[in-house]
Amino acid sequence: MKEILAKLLNHETLSREEMKTILIGITHSEYPNEQITALLTCLQMRGVTVDELLGFRDGVLETGVPAILKADRYIDVVGTGGDRKNTFNISTTACFVIAGAGYKVAKHGNYAATSVSGASNVIQHHGIKFTDDIDRLNRSLDEAGIVYLHAQLFASAMKFVGPIRKALPFPTIFNLLGPIVNPSRPQCQLLGVANLDQMRLYSSVYQRLGIDYGIVNSVDGYDEISLTGNFKVTTNSYERVFRPQDLGFDIARPEELVGGATEEEAAEIFDSVLENRALPAQKNIVLANAAFGIQVLEKGQKSIEECIDIARESIDSGSALRTFRKFVELNS
Repeated sequence: MKEILAKLLNHETLSREEMKTILIGITHSEYPNEQITALLTCLQMRGVTVDELLGFRDGVLETGVPAILKADRYIDVVGTGGDRKNTFNISTTACFVIAGAGYKVAKHGNYAATSVSGASNVIQHHGIKFTDDIDRLNRSLDEAGIVYLHAQLFASAMKFVGPIRKALPFPTIFNLLGPIVNPSRPQCQLLGVANLDQMRLYSSVYQRLGIDYGIVNSVDGYDEISLTGNFKVTTNSYERVFRPQDLGFDIARPEELVGGATEEEAAEIFDSVLENRALPAQKNIVLANAAFGIQVLEKGQKSIEECIDIARESIDSGSALRTFRKFVELNS
C-alpha cells in the first residue's frame, strides 16, 4: 500500500487489476485504516479514472454474494444519489411500471443516505423481507417480473469501509460504485446522475462493460428526469437534450417532487402513483423515467413516444399495481 500511495502522490493512475487487488486486500483487513483513508483521499482529490472504478467494481463483485438470475434480459433503474433534492422514490416506482409493462427488472438498492426514503426504505415499509436466497429471488422475477436486491446482503466489502466513509467529510470512490455493483450483473441499466462529469464517467464505464444503457441528468441537478426543466440523455446510440414539452409533459415544480418528511409520506406517494391517483406531475415524472428504461430494454428500436405510451398503459390499466401486489405477496 505504501508503494500505491507513492504512485498516487506522484500523480500516477492505478490499473484495473491493481484496484481490484486493493479492494480484495481491504476485505482481508490487510491495510490499516490510516492507509485506506489516505488512498480514498488521494483518489478523490485527483478524480477517479474509468479503470480505477472498474477495478474496485471487480473486487466488490468478486468478494460479494452473486445473484444468478434465470432471465435473458432485465434492467436495473437507479440513481447515484447525493443530489440532496429529497425526491420521492422515482426510480423504484418506475421499476414497477416497467415490470407491469411485461419487462423483467432486477432492482438493486439500499437505505437512504441523503434523503428521507431510499429504495430499501420504501420496499421494507410495505412488509418486504430482504433475502439473498436465489430460489426466492428467481421465483419473484419469474412470477412478478421483478426482484429486489438489497445491497447490504450482497456487497460484503462495503462493511469494511463503513466507519472510514462516515468519518470523512466528502464522498469517495465508494459513492460511485453503488450503481454498477448490482450482484446480478444486468444487461441493461438506466442510471440517473447528478452532473455531467458523472455522465461522462459512467458512459465510458458502460461502454467498457458492453451493456445497453441510458444515463439521464436534469440540468438543474436532479439525478433523474425531473421534468423541472431540460434534461440530457445519453445511450448506446444517441446523446440529446430534451425539454419536457418535447415529450408532451408540462414543466413540474420542484415542490411536486419532494418525498415528504417521513418514510410514511414517501411510501404514500409511491402508492399513489401505482394506484393512479398521484398528482399529474408525480405520475409524469415516473412515466418519463420508466419510458427511457423501456427504450434501453428495446435497444433503442422504439421511439420514446412509443415507450411513454407503454409506461402509461402499465399504470392506467392497473398492471403496475397488480405487479407490485404480486411482488409483495411473494416477498413478505
